[in-house]
Amino acid sequence: MSRGRRRRRLPGLVLAALVLLPGTALAHEERPSQFPSGQGSVPEYRTTGPYLLVCKPDSRERISGYPRNLRRQNLALLGECRRRGFEHVQQAVDAVREPGTRILVLPGVYREEPSLGPLSPECAALEDERPLSYEQQAACPHTDNLIAIFGDGPDEDIACDGPLCGLQIEGTGRRPEDVVIEGDFQKLNLIRADRADGVYFRNFTVQHAPFNGIYVIETDGFAIDRVVGRWTDEYGFLTFASDHGLYVDCEAYGNGDSGIYPGSAADLHGVRPAIEITRCRSHHNALGYSGTAGNSVYVHDNDFYANSTGASMDSFFPDHPGLPQDSATFVNNRIWGNNQDYYENWRNGTCDRPSAERGYEQGVVCPVVPLPVGTGILVAGGNDNLFAENWIFDNWRFGTMLFWVPAIFREEPDPAKQHDTSHFNRHIGNSMGISPTGEVRPNGTDFWWDEEGAGNCWEANV
Repeated sequence: MSRGRRRRRLPGLVLAALVLLPGTALAHEERPSQFPSGQGSVPEYRTTGPYLLVCKPDSRERISGYPRNLRRQNLALLGECRRRGFEHVQQAVDAVREPGTRILVLPGVYREEPSLGPLSPECAALEDERPLSYEQQAACPHTDNLIAIFGDGPDEDIACDGPLCGLQIEGTGRRPEDVVIEGDFQKLNLIRADRADGVYFRNFTVQHAPFNGIYVIETDGFAIDRVVGRWTDEYGFLTFASDHGLYVDCEAYGNGDSGIYPGSAADLHGVRPAIEITRCRSHHNALGYSGTAGNSVYVHDNDFYANSTGASMDSFFPDHPGLPQDSATFVNNRIWGNNQDYYENWRNGTCDRPSAERGYEQGVVCPVVPLPVGTGILVAGGNDNLFAENWIFDNWRFGTMLFWVPAIFREEPDPAKQHDTSHFNRHIGNSMGISPTGEVRPNGTDFWWDEEGAGNCWEANV
């Protein structure tokens, strides 16, 4: 089915967004950003090379119940850590002297107390100045960040050229929840990797942040592997203006915006994937997945379920490199049961409480964006996206939703560009209203479209 462009009034969702979304978009304004050169590569997990150790006084107790071989490995690392290791992750980051260093973090809860100390007068003066430049962030790493990784030196480009290039931070526990980076809502970002090409995060949990659990920006090459991002006011994982990225075997839940956000991925127009997301589970968030200017993202073999909306990509907000959004590919994902009306937590006053008192650990989510609850996939002004062989079921409003977003939303006033979104989106071979086990679980409506745009098609869907 293919339809030419037809003019019609905006759907009610867009009108609501006109009123509500811009204020949200400006809540955490980021500095003007640019894409990296694209000459990097997706980093590989390493088990050799220089390393530093981080541990806590109760690490031995936490290790005691491990299977024999894992217990032995951790006890050996613990003995070494007590001789020459660190108690805080940031201390180890600051001690890195050569690229490709691994930081091994033993089981424990890491609150990074030194990062919470009083700011210098110069850094304290920046608390009311936003957005901060890269130079300001690097000079005052803990104004916004609990753990800060800055890879670029004082030069003209944005490429990583210091000792923190290729940094790998890895929990040594049995599961991600054994090593916890605990934010206590003290700093906007729990981990910020800025121009940190080749950074690799593995096997730990980040929780309780006002903004991001993990934040990667202007970075060429990153991996988020077996990491849990939970209970943040906004994003479990947010990557921005980055390339050669990988999310794998991750889990995100309890986040007020999205669990996974590959925003402003390198604008490659589908020539190759900028970011790959695979074998992740994102559930019980406002959005399982979202990406303003989420370009050339390859999303396959994931589960997005029990969110308010399963996945979205959009061209709504200004100051995101790569707009309008294009060329995301969703293949063989399971997107179901995204019917959670978390807005009730605003209506009953729960979300008016301080973040630490809302009850995130008991399942409270406080959405920070307006969404069409009950929708599997939402495309708000995207082009050339492919949705193929996904299982989309039990979303009580729409299986997929596609509509036009005028360019004025991204502060592009040119009249010739106002209808430059919602073209050539393809929905091919998806299984709608049925689970992989054959259970019939209908969507409210399988496919919804506002009939704007050219070349959109729906073909061979079951």
